[in-house]
Amino acid sequence: LKEKYSLQNVIGESDKMQVVFETVHQIARTKASVLLLGESGTGKELIAKSIHYLSDRNNKPFIKVNCSAIPEGLIESELFGHEKGAFTGAVSSRKGKFELANGGTLFLDEIGDLPLSLQPKLLRVLQEMEFERVGGDKTIKVDVRVISATNKKLDLLVSEGKFREDLYFRINVIPIYIPPLREREGDIPLLIDFFMNKFNKLYNKEVTLSESAFNLLKAYNWPGNVRELEHTIERLILISKDKIIKKENLPIQIKNFKKSPIKNYITTDLPPEGLPTLFEKIEKEEIIKALDITKGNKKRASKLLGLTERQINYKIKKYGIER
Repeated sequence: LKEKYSLQNVIGESDKMQVVFETVHQIARTKASVLLLGESGTGKELIAKSIHYLSDRNNKPFIKVNCSAIPEGLIESELFGHEKGAFTGAVSSRKGKFELANGGTLFLDEIGDLPLSLQPKLLRVLQEMEFERVGGDKTIKVDVRVISATNKKLDLLVSEGKFREDLYFRINVIPIYIPPLREREGDIPLLIDFFMNKFNKLYNKEVTLSESAFNLLKAYNWPGNVRELEHTIERLILISKDKIIKKENLPIQIKNFKKSPIKNYITTDLPPEGLPTLFEKIEKEEIIKALDITKGNKKRASKLLGLTERQINYKIKKYGIER
């Protein structure tokens, strides 16, 4: 498992993925909570497993919970367990995921879908590392590292009152952004080759891609990211009747895909003062937004933006932002 989920087996040579790899190696052996951000299908679970197997907890359990896949009435029991008779159908006591992950790592996928009513209890566990099972009064202590993931903008959910601000700051100690496949085009040929080899071996075939088919796959924007690419290659190999997959065999959305023309930002979208002024305008807007979300709390706003308090104070003064 260590070999399978080490970063040597996470495919990516693009600059953005190298930043991800570097961050993972820096924080893997710490106890800090990690928040993985990015679209569905970008490989957040694979990165979470890599963090676990590079950590000192690698000989302990890695437990996954998909917060969006469990009904709201059952997720508390799923996380914290329950005692016999706690509710209809609870015929025996049952350990929850936190107990099962004791000493190891708990991966909370799609944490943006966690019910608001359950968030205070999760916050308590993260802060105190203790909880009670549903229907129980015995306090259970655990040692668990939590890695969370979401494809939603949690800061917007916080501002809308749909996600607790204190929980957001607690899980967002180390944020890692996993870029979508369209932002790492140089990795697409590597992934195509990897999945071609994987599924040829799995299905005992020797199928190859024609040059035209390969070029179309490489040019496609992959809205479903790595997961979509993997499933597409598997399907092509499974249904292929010939040794070579031609462009005619590709799904229609890939055959008909055309890249949008690149905008000429230099002549149309930039202010007359140039790029630095545009960056400063964006930065000022983001600082104001963070201060709105945190109701003017500069310490929390600085954490939200990944700045130090000294930096945010300097920028507030620089841009003349009033409280």
